[in-house]
Amino acid sequence: MSITADRMATAYFDAFETLCRVTPKGGYAERGTARAGVTQAGVATLNAAYDRSTEPDLGSLDEMATEVGRQAAHWSIMVRGEAGDAVADLAARHGLLGRTELPLLACAAHDLAFRATFGAGSAQRTSVRQVGAAENGLYTDALTRSFEVPDGLFGSLMGGAVLDADAVTGYLAEESGQPVGTGLGMQTSGVVGVFNIAVVPSARGRGLGRVLTETVLRDGIAAGADAAYLHTSAMGRPLYESMGFTLVETWTMFHAR
Repeated sequence: MSITADRMATAYFDAFETLCRVTPKGGYAERGTARAGVTQAGVATLNAAYDRSTEPDLGSLDEMATEVGRQAAHWSIMVRGEAGDAVADLAARHGLLGRTELPLLACAAHDLAFRATFGAGSAQRTSVRQVGAAENGLYTDALTRSFEVPDGLFGSLMGGAVLDADAVTGYLAEESGQPVGTGLGMQTSGVVGVFNIAVVPSARGRGLGRVLTETVLRDGIAAGADAAYLHTSAMGRPLYESMGFTLVETWTMFHAR
């Protein structure tokens, strides 16, 4: 069992490529270690040209960037580690002048700290359950409200048979029968990836994000995963570190300003 950066990166890329293949408007291409993954969601990280290695092939990455930029309005170029000037220049030629760090955190299954509890007064009316493709509209609506983004931003990302795909498990948190949060687990390369952890504003501050995350992790481990990974925002990082996650690699994303 290992939580090396290479293994976690491989699991993430396998998961993203799976999503690009199963989402209704997705697409995927490759040249050497460079890849083009498109979902048509209005999120730059979900339409990306990237290189799976730590030493990107600039010529192939440039070709993949041209492909993604042709297909998606909101897109990015991603590389593992700190991007050098050559990658930054490549991104600039494609009009991507914004630059963001993406911390990749990981944890071995036996090092995870599970201690989720619901806030006072919520335990009797809050639950988390798995959802399949038959409820993709409900899931997408909850995802949209939880991330506080415009209607339609995620498009058909979670549509079609995505939530029934072998590698994918979707989760809804509900209070009094109403969706108030989302989670997503993707199991690839013997590792579970944690995605879409979000809670609607009215239900925040009661530990529901931790409950969703731990549910994804518990189910992933039960299905055979020996480690887990996730990308995190600065706001979410203290939560994940308290669960045992540590930084294994920082990626660089170029996007439109």
